[in-house]
Amino acid sequence: MPYFSAYDGTRLAYRTDGDGDPLVCLPGGPADSRYLGDLGGLSAHRRLIVTDLRGTGRSAIPEDVTSYRCDRLVDDVEALRAHLGLTRMDLLGHSGGANIAVRYAARYPGNVGRLALITPGPAAVGITVAARMRREAARLRSDEPWFPAAFDALSAITEGTGSDWEAIAPFLWGRWDAAARRHHAESRPGNAEAVAGFGAEGAFDPEATRAALAAFGAPVLLLAGEFDLNTPPEAAAEFAGLFPDASFVVQPGAGHYPWVDDPDGFVATAAAFLR
Repeated sequence: MPYFSAYDGTRLAYRTDGDGDPLVCLPGGPADSRYLGDLGGLSAHRRLIVTDLRGTGRSAIPEDVTSYRCDRLVDDVEALRAHLGLTRMDLLGHSGGANIAVRYAARYPGNVGRLALITPGPAAVGITVAARMRREAARLRSDEPWFPAAFDALSAITEGTGSDWEAIAPFLWGRWDAAARRHHAESRPGNAEAVAGFGAEGAFDPEATRAALAAFGAPVLLLAGEFDLNTPPEAAAEFAGLFPDASFVVQPGAGHYPWVDDPDGFVATAAAFLR
């Protein structure tokens, strides 16, 4: 696995998969990037350059824990671009990684060719996902055998009376089968300090970010999952509306990890956008 040096000297890891034009991929979590895999086979169309965020996977733990903040992770993305020798790069962010991607696009708009935001976390742009949206997305799964217990746990969480996040995990996949369970185990964050620091005070500046994105001229794909409890389509559509040139797509039958639920459908959409 190759490495590069961040702005503060922290040793950061990344991996490559596939051939073709490079696509820099930012994981959510912050979690070990292995959960992205080859994004359902997208590596057949692009050379994926998948970074481990600082303190996760094979990247080193930084001396300064405030460097886990989302806005400071932008500096790591810029260091990776320089290390790769790319004048401009296509950038993909999943979930929390989309927050890093949009903050990067706001700060370095000329360095981004195309921007793909996959079931994106919306904190960086100040979009609040209402409890109503989550419950509406959850009710689409009412025929599932696990639904009653999972929905009770979700109701308790949204009402502030519960915190059993593990119980609502089935809502994040289009099918809660053995493959989804394995993927769930791989996608869980492992560095609690990195998770806590990601959204610490100062990590986000929604007003400034939204203003910068309103002038962002590059093409943007915003892909939502029909069943996604994390960023339901209604919230994702609002996110897409912040860009002058955004394509908004809802992948049917998909949750928060659309390349797992329907690899062919996901790759067809992503590859067409990135072509």
